[in-house]
Formats: sequence, C-alpha cells, structure tokens
Amino acid sequence: MHTWSLVSICVLLGVVTRWGVSLNSYSGAGKPPMFGDYEAQRHWQEVTYNLPPQEWYFNTTDNDLLYWGLDYPPLTAYHSLICAYVAKMINPEWVELHTSRGYESPAHKLFMRATVLVADLLIFFPAVVVYCFYLTDGSSKRKVSTVLLFLLYPGLILIDYGHFQYNAVSLGFALWGVLALGLGWDAFGSMAFCLALNYKQMELYHALPFFCYLLGKSVKLGLTGRGFFTLARIASSVLVTFALCWLPFLSDPGQASQVVRRIFPVARGLYEDKVANTWCSLNILIKIRSILSSDTQICLSAACTLLAVLPSCVRLLTKPTFWQFKLALVNSSLAFFLFSYQVHEKSILLVALPALLLLNDLPLMVIWLLLASTFSMLPLLLKDGLLLPYVVTSLAFLFFSIYLLSALEHCSEEELRLGAYHKLLFFLPRLDLAGIVRWKFYISVAVMVGLSFVTVAMVPPPHLPDLFPVLVSVTSFSHFFGTFLYFNIVQFSEPPSRKTQKKTN
Repeated sequence: MHTWSLVSICVLLGVVTRWGVSLNSYSGAGKPPMFGDYEAQRHWQEVTYNLPPQEWYFNTTDNDLLYWGLDYPPLTAYHSLICAYVAKMINPEWVELHTSRGYESPAHKLFMRATVLVADLLIFFPAVVVYCFYLTDGSSKRKVSTVLLFLLYPGLILIDYGHFQYNAVSLGFALWGVLALGLGWDAFGSMAFCLALNYKQMELYHALPFFCYLLGKSVKLGLTGRGFFTLARIASSVLVTFALCWLPFLSDPGQASQVVRRIFPVARGLYEDKVANTWCSLNILIKIRSILSSDTQICLSAACTLLAVLPSCVRLLTKPTFWQFKLALVNSSLAFFLFSYQVHEKSILLVALPALLLLNDLPLMVIWLLLASTFSMLPLLLKDGLLLPYVVTSLAFLFFSIYLLSALEHCSEEELRLGAYHKLLFFLPRLDLAGIVRWKFYISVAVMVGLSFVTVAMVPPPHLPDLFPVLVSVTSFSHFFGTFLYFNIVQFSEPPSRKTQKKTN
C-alpha cells in the first residue's frame, strides 16, 4: 500500500510539472498569419469537424492544404475530431469553418492544454506505471524512482505542454506495445504498435525492431508448427487494426494514396532547421542539398539509414530476447534520426522513449542521452519562449535522476557494459574506461550548460547569425552519434548478468 501511495505522488508530480509548463507560451502564440503548431492542432479540429473524411486530406475551397493541411495518419484525425466535438459544446467559435483561423483566448488555451493532459492520463501514464513495475528489476523503491523519472523527462513535457503537440499519444501506444511484448502478448502488442504508427508516421523509427523481434520469435518456435500460427495471429491483428484505422479511405484507391502522399511529404527537403543529425552537421563542410538532386538525397539517406540499422536488426533476429529488443529500439530510432530523410528536431523524442526503457539498466548513459536530447531542442524552445521551463525541468531531472538512481556511484565497467571496448581497443594500454566515461559526462553537462547560457546571453556576429543554433546542433549530434556507437556495442556484448543487476539495484 505504501508503494502505491508513492506512485500516486509520482503521478501527481508529473501532472503538476506538466501543468506548470503549460502556463507558459506555445508555438506561434500571437504570430500571424501561420501562427504555429498550436494553431495546426486547432485547425485540424476545425477541418475534421466541418468536413467529411473524404475531404480531410484534399485541397479544396474549404480546406487549404497550404494552411496547416492535415499531414498525419487517420488516427490523429479521429483524435482531432473527438476534441472538436468537445470544443463545439464549450464554444462553437473555436471550430467554426474559416472564421476560427488563428483563434486565441485564455479559455481556448486552457481547453487545448487540458486535451493533452487527458490523453496523457489515459494512455501514457498507465503504460509507464505498468512497465516500470512489471518489466524492470529491483526493489519497489527503485521502481517508484523509475516511474518518477520516466514522467519527469523534460523533452516530452516541454514539447507537448510548451511548444504544443500530442507526442505522448503515439509514444504511449508504442509503450503499450513494448509492454505487451514483454509480457508475451504478441498480438496485443502488435495492435498497440499499429495504433502508434497510425497516429504518427514517425513511429516507423521503431517499426523494424518490432518486426524483427516478432519474426525472430516465430522462427525460433518453428515456422512449420507453433511459430507459423503465432506469425499468422500477429499478421491478422496488424491487418485488422490497419483496416479499421483506414476504413473511411479504403473504398477509393485515390483517397488512400492521397493520405499516403500527405503523411510522407518528400518535397520538404533533406532536413528542416538546425536538426542535430548527420546531414545538418555535415552541411557545415559539404553543402549536400546544393550538390545532390532531391532523388539522390532520398536514396542516399535511405541507404545510410538501412546500413546503420542493419547490424542491430540482424542481431535481434538471431537473438530475439526482450533485452535485445529494447537495445534494438534505441539503435533503430537513433539510426533513423541520424541518417533518415526529413528529420525534425522534435523527432529526438522517438529516441528518448526506448532510452527510458533502459533507465533502470544503464542509468548514467540513459540520463546523459536524455539531457542531450532536451538540449538539442534549445533553439526551438527559445523561439517559443520556454527558457525558464527548460532550465527548471532539466535541472530537476538531472538532480532527481542522479540522486534516486545513484547513477554516478553505479558506473563500473561491468555496470556500463564496457568490457567489449577493451577487445576493440586491444592495441592500447588498459584504460580506466569507467573513469573516462564519468569525466566525459561532467564535461558534457558543463558544455551544454555553457552553450545554453551563451545562446541566451550573447548576440552572434552579424556575419554568422546562426552560430549558436549550429553549435547546439553539432554538439548534440556528437552526443547522439557516440551514443549510437555505444548502444550498438552493448547490443553485441553479453547480456547483463543477475549479479550485475543486483549490484545496480
């Protein structure tokens, strides 16, 4: 009973933190004519409520796709429609066709913020609690600590409750999928992940590990016996889930193809803004977008992404364990973020979720990655006027994570899974790798703090107006690429022993 009282307190702290951030500004506040993501979500409610599904993704006189046209899969549209019905009952002006464009008021802001919180409480929060208590090792105290840190991750809070989006819905569905697979409910896990994929297409970052894990398990069971029926049950659940989500668009092939074109807008280019991935960082030295054609850029990014994710997926296919599955989720999402086409800075949240799954196993490395992921979105957060929430939530997360998980105390070579590095660096004298990692963590945090201060307090040179965003981007990229190499090496190392887990816990 005491444990669940602590969980209730963790949930309450998560809600209070979210609502505190929601009192701040949001994307595009008071900035006509396009405003920002807040207006995009409101506009989708307007469109889905007033127009039939057959017009949601088409350019018409009542639906100008150049003004925040719907470009997410059908489940996002259905969610917008549900919110629109509630909005209509409260104040019809919020979703009036055409005349509601750019609508802003304190009451409407309260409503929109509340819709994010309700979705969180219904989907994301329960998945976090169940995962931490049923699929993590350690004492009840450690599990409660993991729940708290999971719910206090600043990146997701700042984007959903500051910038304004509904990322926790798709991430929540994906987490339910992971949870179900961990408990052996493969068909249910497949359905949950399909819902995530039908809410946001960026969940493709996690698709290959789900596919390889389920296929590997089926092959291991034998494709001529039990494995075949398992695979057939999974395939049926996937097909049924997709069919139900796309039902209004299946009667006309033109409808379905238009939805696909809208959710994969390749015309936007290789990347947007100063995102901390390979292509944006490489652009400092080589202007790839000027040298290569759009088609060549697509092929290059696709090839690099597949090559980057291939070792992890092959390993998972041959060793379909839940430990390998969690590592593959991190490696796949990092590979997609670093190398794929049309990456947004907010896409790092798709890396953060699988990293949080490993918070109890590799606390220091995960905390490091999560801090870097929040730091990488600094230019966007400053643009939205979220400096104070960024500082407060990041410092709180750093303090609680180091204190509750004793991350800096439990970071021996064995606990950090650094044994394989000695084999790779056999030509060098034996080094204290754990000590090196610890000092690199200190230096990294100092650099992120310093760059955050400089970005806010100093004016860049006139001939280098993007200097600070570029420095943030390149610094974050170095963190992400190093983490990608680390987790790939860990995946090919021996799995954690019970002895190590007991020492960590």
